[in-house]
Amino acid sequence: MDWFLQQLINGLALGAIYALIALGYTMVYGVLRFINFAHADVLMLGAFAAYYLAPSVAKVFGPSTVPTALTVMVLSAVICAVIGMLIEFLAYRPLRHRPRLTVLITAIGVSLFIEYTGQHEKVFGAATKAFPTLLPQKEIIVGALRCSSNDLVVVGFTAVLLAAMWYIVQRTKVGMAMRAVSFNEQAASLMGVNVNAIISFTFAIGSALAAIGGIFFAMRAPGIEPLMGVQPGLRAFIAAVLGGIGNLPGAALGGVVLGLIETFFGGMPGLSDYRDAIAFALLILILLFRPAGLLGKMQTEKV
Repeated sequence: MDWFLQQLINGLALGAIYALIALGYTMVYGVLRFINFAHADVLMLGAFAAYYLAPSVAKVFGPSTVPTALTVMVLSAVICAVIGMLIEFLAYRPLRHRPRLTVLITAIGVSLFIEYTGQHEKVFGAATKAFPTLLPQKEIIVGALRCSSNDLVVVGFTAVLLAAMWYIVQRTKVGMAMRAVSFNEQAASLMGVNVNAIISFTFAIGSALAAIGGIFFAMRAPGIEPLMGVQPGLRAFIAAVLGGIGNLPGAALGGVVLGLIETFFGGMPGLSDYRDAIAFALLILILLFRPAGLLGKMQTEKV
């Protein structure tokens, strides 16, 4: 039982990070109906933004304090939001009315461009860099169970951001416009909705979420490097599909479920080396038996 509860705690913390990244995928897909594969690399840019901002911010608020961590996260989120809007404006907007395969290939191209540009010695370099300590980490021990204070912060932060995203989408005029563009872009434009502004806002929100997810992932990782976003980005994509891509609660549920599955199988002797294969096998099974995901709904497309 102690082992089960310990893996449950670890899985929730990891799943919260996947959920946070998956929210960005599902925000963009919900409006444009395409997968932004460059999202994983925006995650990496968010981690590097925090890496370079942390020393300067620490001089103002002190190292490893809550104000320092919040300031670094907000600034990194703003930087990545601008980058996300720039990617949408330069790479995706000119192809908006082209076949989706064209946009998908472009997204992969943007992803590779960011990754290999980041590896250049005059940008980030290929070497792994130690991520700074943003928050004082304390270990909470209850009986035989151990939990890091940072894990609690990640879970709480993800819950707050999920609630904020749901409120924006369901209870604000901007969210109503986003849903209108998602349902019918042309009709929304005829009703006075600024489609370009709504899509740019969606990319900004999704990229900001990726930045925060990248910072939380970097806090758990041994270091950061330009390819660090590939694996968590793929897992977050699996989480979004698992929960029902385009569905905010579904993205969160998928992230938590995937985190739990990885953690439980990773803690089993003889199966720890196969947890990556298990994650992708799960994606295949979901696509075979429930393509819309756990909380998604099947939609009929007109030809």
